[in-house]
Amino acid sequence: MKKIVYISAIILLLSSCSKEADKKTELTQNNTTETVMQFDVNNFKWTRQPKDYIIADDTIKITTAPKTDLWQRTYYHFQNDNAPVLQMETDDKFFSFVVKTNFEESKHRFDQCGIVVYLDSENWIKGSIEYENEEFQHLGSVVTNNGYSDWATTEIPASIKTMWYRLSRRNDDFRIECSADGVTFQQMRICHLQAATDTIRFGIYACSPEDSSFTAEFTDMEITDCKWLPHDGQQPD
Repeated sequence: MKKIVYISAIILLLSSCSKEADKKTELTQNNTTETVMQFDVNNFKWTRQPKDYIIADDTIKITTAPKTDLWQRTYYHFQNDNAPVLQMETDDKFFSFVVKTNFEESKHRFDQCGIVVYLDSENWIKGSIEYENEEFQHLGSVVTNNGYSDWATTEIPASIKTMWYRLSRRNDDFRIECSADGVTFQQMRICHLQAATDTIRFGIYACSPEDSSFTAEFTDMEITDCKWLPHDGQQPD
């Protein structure tokens, strides 16, 4: 697949929140102000660049290779750390990242694409939908701390082929949300990533753990002020 890059359009769509990244203030529909990161495409980098991908004016497409995955040890001691990951870097401790995923071509067990915070092979978070069969698939997330993964899921219809995700950071804690329309988000998970003490990397990924391949599409990316508000409930003892 030919690699296509339109730099001017990507600068408007994607990039990283680098340490020197400027910020701008925009007026929202509710007449409130919101801080939006300025993008720099030069800091948007691959971890394990895939063979086939497209970066175009408003879309990123990743075509997965068979037997690619992110998983570490837990339950059956299997380890696989070869999924392509495209990430931005930031030392901002409070922000939210939104992306829309389209996975119409997913068709084989465990085909998946979504959001990721990948620090190294033993410390990362991912949120995605994993295809199971013609009836259902798994909407869920994996948190890997110190080389051990968990997997929290719920079954959803296999007919769903698009999903928005919102990843929010508050220091070394994270919240993953999902949305069917990109407007109303529902919480999937709150978690702690032990290694996320300072600068982190976050972005998108796609993989096919078994003998399969499909093309995942990512659009509508944005980085904003943290949408995960401070806790206002029960106070600690």
